[in-house]
Amino acid sequence: MSKRLLSTFLFLCACASAFADEPPADKAPVDAKAPIDAKTPATPAAAEKNAPLDLADIRAFTAVYSLVKQAYVDDVDDHRLMQAAIRGLLGGLDPHSEYLGKEQMEDLTEDTTGSYAGLGIEVLQVDGSLKVIAPIDDSPAERAGIKAGDTIVRIDGKPVQSDDLDGAIAQLRGKPGSPITLSVLHEKQTLPVDIPLKREVIRVASANGRLLEPGYAYLRISQFQAETGAQLRKRIERLAAENKAPLRGAVLDLRSNPGGLLTAAIEVGDEFLDGGVIVSTRGRVKDSEMTFRATPGDLLAGAPMVVLVDNGTASAAEIVAGALKDNHRALLMGRRTFGKGSVQTVLPLDAEHAVKLTTARYYTPNDISIQAAGIQPDIALADLALSQRDAEPSPIVGERDLRNHLKGANEGNAVETPPAANRDLQQDYALNEALNALKALALRSVHASPSPAGKG
Repeated sequence: MSKRLLSTFLFLCACASAFADEPPADKAPVDAKAPIDAKTPATPAAAEKNAPLDLADIRAFTAVYSLVKQAYVDDVDDHRLMQAAIRGLLGGLDPHSEYLGKEQMEDLTEDTTGSYAGLGIEVLQVDGSLKVIAPIDDSPAERAGIKAGDTIVRIDGKPVQSDDLDGAIAQLRGKPGSPITLSVLHEKQTLPVDIPLKREVIRVASANGRLLEPGYAYLRISQFQAETGAQLRKRIERLAAENKAPLRGAVLDLRSNPGGLLTAAIEVGDEFLDGGVIVSTRGRVKDSEMTFRATPGDLLAGAPMVVLVDNGTASAAEIVAGALKDNHRALLMGRRTFGKGSVQTVLPLDAEHAVKLTTARYYTPNDISIQAAGIQPDIALADLALSQRDAEPSPIVGERDLRNHLKGANEGNAVETPPAANRDLQQDYALNEALNALKALALRSVHASPSPAGKG
């Protein structure tokens, strides 16, 4: 899909017109479509402290502009040059600041709904190349085997140009059913592979879940959208009803989650916390300083949680992971997260244009900035895959299988019950380990509970 935006939703923003006006401290209501981590347009108050613009820099710019107009191989109109200058100015700041035209503004609104025509790829411009942050669940990209960390080097046989990555991103979208071939360089590989795909209407169900075993739930959030919190609540209620008893624990899967809306991340974090800070943001302008706190109420009633993270867990997903870790609400397992800890604010210029500008950094409840560092899991897992054994197990699995063994008083009760086959657990090493850890936490929770009072 490649969400048209440079950091493709990693920056966690929404449509430019939706800025919240209420004070955000202590979980005040926030517009669900506000840009990630941002609530109001930044003000230029701090600009007064800046030194005057150096005239030498102005002369250098005008000289280069004049040379391009006079000597460039093709005639270039002033509008094109000024647009390129604006984009270059913002692009030189960081990977997430950019100039938004009408099409990009429309894409911002589209991103919050999770419905668009494309391939289902979250991408980011990195050092002049197009990197895959994560494929969307059940998208053409995921089904074709495209993974986080891959690099798109050609589109329909044409090399991706470092000076036209916006154009390359635009090519990933198109009419549903239309074919496209991507040349993708997988991580740790030396030669790219051609992957034919067909564009589809991508409808992202941002929150899903199922029972892994009786009492133990699997919750998956693929993106943070306006309806993610409501979808998560409904899913947990259904699983509790299906289980016919309160859930004993849950695995929250945030792997390859590129982020989304700040408000959705706060809502999800609040669903599992009874109190404490969820996230705070700080920048140069006062409006960038915000703190969000959890309110009483826990969807799992304190049942243990394990959160799965990896290198594709970014931005809003890192906010949730950091909140649950720092508040000692969940055990984090997997690999270091992406490390996108900056805040972008969408500042409208007019009805069809805006600037998406990095205005602050966000901090976990322990006042830690994860920018470029990511979040380290409590338990690190290697990037492994499970496979079935090649040979049949030995026919002798215990004393009772030996010929002429000494009979035991309880031998008849020693019937081994094999675990129910679960395709996901058989193939997903990290999920299998998470369930094992979750069961250990659940047992510990039971043993730590006060014993019922005995008879007098």
